[in-house]
Amino acid sequence: MLLMGTKQDIRSFSLDKLRSTFSEMGEKAFRANQVYEWLWQKSSVSFDEMSNLSKDLREKLNINFTINAVKINTTQFSNDKTIKNTFKLFDNNLIEGVLIPATERMTACVSSQVGCSLTCKFCATGYMDRKRNLNADEIYDQVVLIGKQTQENYSLPLTNIVYMGMGEPLLNYANVLKSIERITAEDGLNMASKRITVSTAGIAKMIKKLGDDDVKFNLALSLHAANDTKRNEIMPINEANSLAALADALKYFYAKTKSPVTYEYIVFDNFNDTLEDAKELAKFCKHIPCKVNIIEYNPISFAAFTNADGDKIDAFANYLKSCGVNTNIRRSRGKDIDAACGQLAVKDIAV
Repeated sequence: MLLMGTKQDIRSFSLDKLRSTFSEMGEKAFRANQVYEWLWQKSSVSFDEMSNLSKDLREKLNINFTINAVKINTTQFSNDKTIKNTFKLFDNNLIEGVLIPATERMTACVSSQVGCSLTCKFCATGYMDRKRNLNADEIYDQVVLIGKQTQENYSLPLTNIVYMGMGEPLLNYANVLKSIERITAEDGLNMASKRITVSTAGIAKMIKKLGDDDVKFNLALSLHAANDTKRNEIMPINEANSLAALADALKYFYAKTKSPVTYEYIVFDNFNDTLEDAKELAKFCKHIPCKVNIIEYNPISFAAFTNADGDKIDAFANYLKSCGVNTNIRRSRGKDIDAACGQLAVKDIAV
């Protein structure tokens, strides 16, 4: 029997490592395959559920390994049918994730970090400390748990995943990509890569790395200003990742992947809502094939920003469309339970 002292999370093992470990335990390699299937295809979080394993092997697994499963701590239901979860991690940290139901799609919005280090001025998560990165299996678990809610509440499968929850995905690059590999793999959840979108505040060198890694998922850039002075003011990350640097990285990414990029743009009242702002954005959109999602601002207690009125937003969008930019206005979901874009932040929730 292999006794390791501190139990290791078995989901941190690759299939090859699991096979070699099973060999050390005196078990046949195909048993490792069976366990791997239980973990990633069947999303099992208990060795006792693994019914095609012998009782002795299950006991051996319980002695030597753990499964650091994510659990739902609290759930809130919005008037618009959005569902927000606070998830409890194995170390008692809390994160949030959201199910966004729509007529033609069911979308899971998942977190990639506990808190965030980027301090974007309009985002509630940006006012939290970053405690740690999430492991790949913790991201995977959010998808599984939200997928179960989709079936339970709407009798429909999960169709889309957006990495737009708490944290900056590209500052947790390896775990984010590993989670997507497990979500999209045939021996995982087998979801299509093109149904996954990773959103970044804009880290130029990591956008280039996405190109080098020839990723198949969609990329969204949280832009919110196409003017360095304004973007520096609301997104300090821009000081080290200027619009020129981002444009260069995005061109590199597109040349490698041939994937258009989505720009997310909140129209703040009396900040970035003028015709000149729209002109600057239209000019930025010329770098690569793209589309723009204009997002309604969702107020938070930490910041004094307000949403531009509807007429201004419509005029802004219409100007972009007149320039040939594919533009959509996205209405907020789950605002009444602080589940909308920019509102995720764990607040005084009893563990």
